[in-house]
Amino acid sequence: MTISSPGNASERKAASPAVLVLEDGRCFRGQSYGATGETFGEAVFNTGMTGYQETLTDPSYHRQVVVMTAPHVGNTGVNDEDDESGKIWVAGYVVRDPARTPSNWRSRRSLDDELVSQGVVGISGIDTRALTRHLRERGAMRVGIFSGNAIADDGTLLAKVRQAPEMNGADLSSEVATAEAYVVPAIGEKKFTVAAIDLGIKGMTPHRMAERGIEVHVLPATATADEVYAVAPDGVFLSNGPGDPATADLTVIKAVLERKTPLFGICFGNQLLGRALGFGTYKLKYGHRGINQPVQDRTTGKVEVTAHNHGFAVDAPLDQVSDTPYGRAEVSHVCLNDNVVEGLQLLDQPAFSVQYHPEAAAGPHDAAYLFDRFTSLMNTALMEAQRA
Repeated sequence: MTISSPGNASERKAASPAVLVLEDGRCFRGQSYGATGETFGEAVFNTGMTGYQETLTDPSYHRQVVVMTAPHVGNTGVNDEDDESGKIWVAGYVVRDPARTPSNWRSRRSLDDELVSQGVVGISGIDTRALTRHLRERGAMRVGIFSGNAIADDGTLLAKVRQAPEMNGADLSSEVATAEAYVVPAIGEKKFTVAAIDLGIKGMTPHRMAERGIEVHVLPATATADEVYAVAPDGVFLSNGPGDPATADLTVIKAVLERKTPLFGICFGNQLLGRALGFGTYKLKYGHRGINQPVQDRTTGKVEVTAHNHGFAVDAPLDQVSDTPYGRAEVSHVCLNDNVVEGLQLLDQPAFSVQYHPEAAAGPHDAAYLFDRFTSLMNTALMEAQRA
């Protein structure tokens, strides 16, 4: 990504046209939003009406250019409390009608200024509805945003887009994960210890566990089984994260399953559990991204409104129990929009996962019970160990 000097925001908007170029050749012309320059990534759309700050700082969006389907973005500005990580991870940002002035008592600066300060190239003033329909019909694809001195003839820009790396085969977890282990202490009485493997974890996730009396040891994506068990975990957590799950090493996950330690995975972690059980994964046409996705928990029949951010999914049979190297497994959750697998559970040992984000940042709180389910599994395992 190449960034030019930020300059004054109002001057940039007045002087900087911008163009978005998809790898199939379609172009959208608008105005620069955020930093000027050029950037490349996979074009995806997010259907959330709120929560743009959490979206921008979600490591799962690494190397993706996010198109917001909500037409008006930036009205609440940016605050210092809602970031899900230490930086903005999106490769580029696309909005139709950015707010001229933020208006919220928690706002500290405008979204435009934040994008500029972090060097995130964006575009505004384009027909995001037409762009979203195009991506729904043609699928997620590579894209470039160009503004300022980066603008050239369409043929030159298209050639640059087609030279950018694809998401298939991308191994990205180590690029977004912590380099050093750290601990999030339990809030109140400590009840359990969890080793959380950071594949692109969001800040709210260990906080949700800490609220339930769990001391969370967040470990790098490259952590070994010995390093996981060095913290004497009552349970192991696999986080969300970016990239193609087919590139990930499953050694640690298989070691956890072999020892029958309670295991909970979300998003990328769900895909890795699926692969460890012997299921395949595949790339969705345009993915699920937003905070309004309906999912049914088949174990209870309850329908939840959930937060999603994934472009890959697990290929597992929906209506049968499967035999795996670690016992019987079944699909526990399914998306009601398209029947995509949204959760897995083992029937013979304490391991389960979901494809969505139960930490509700941003998003509804319908799925918060999953952290309680994880706590219950650890409690049961602890009582069984004490009886033995």
